[in-house]
Amino acid sequence: MPEAIVLIPARMASTRLPGKPLIEIAGFPMIVHVLRRAAAAAVGETVVATDSEAVAAAVEKAGGRAVMTSADHPSGSDRIFEALQMLDPERRIEIIINVQGDLPTIEADDIRAALKPLSDPAVDIATLAAEIKTLEDRTNPNVVKVSGSPISPDRFRALKFTRADAQGAGPHHHHIGLYAYRRAALERFVKLPPSPNERREKLEQLRALDAGMRIDVAVVKSVPLGVDTPADLAKARALIAG
Repeated sequence: MPEAIVLIPARMASTRLPGKPLIEIAGFPMIVHVLRRAAAAAVGETVVATDSEAVAAAVEKAGGRAVMTSADHPSGSDRIFEALQMLDPERRIEIIINVQGDLPTIEADDIRAALKPLSDPAVDIATLAAEIKTLEDRTNPNVVKVSGSPISPDRFRALKFTRADAQGAGPHHHHIGLYAYRRAALERFVKLPPSPNERREKLEQLRALDAGMRIDVAVVKSVPLGVDTPADLAKARALIAG
């Protein structure tokens, strides 16, 4: 496999959970839980890209590595691209895995699964999804749905991402916002302007599809808990303590 790196973007400007990366869960900041789970995937060096000296200090105290990036980035993709340029000016790294900093229950196996579609040279970006099991999730606009063309029982080519209700008999899939990019794909992506579909749905990945980039989806067993609200935080604390 080509050389890979895991980059975890982390910013402090969350509106619903201020200071989110440093919120304590089972004795450690949330960002440290994500860092350790990503490192356990053993797919390459794991680095946190942040605009906060406090986050960088917490990561380094836990034995991890952090790099300081601009506070002005509009997205995590832009943040990890800046970090990549600083960390690898010689361009040795070919695969970049973007793990969100608010996924403290992400499984190492799922991070590894995101690399599998990139064994096909036609794939620009790989991501994850899990089958939707409940009617509530089928109709929840906060659950991003992804659909496409099947390739195997655990992989398909993404043709549509949407917040709209999942229609038809299914199976329907809940998109998980973890991405594995080829370096050239990430470089191209961050230079593209937001597309009309991206602006309408507020889904960054539609920019890549609209530009003709190929995204394949690895299907995993379950959706990791994303911590966006106090209720999510309570669930994460219960899961990790358990």
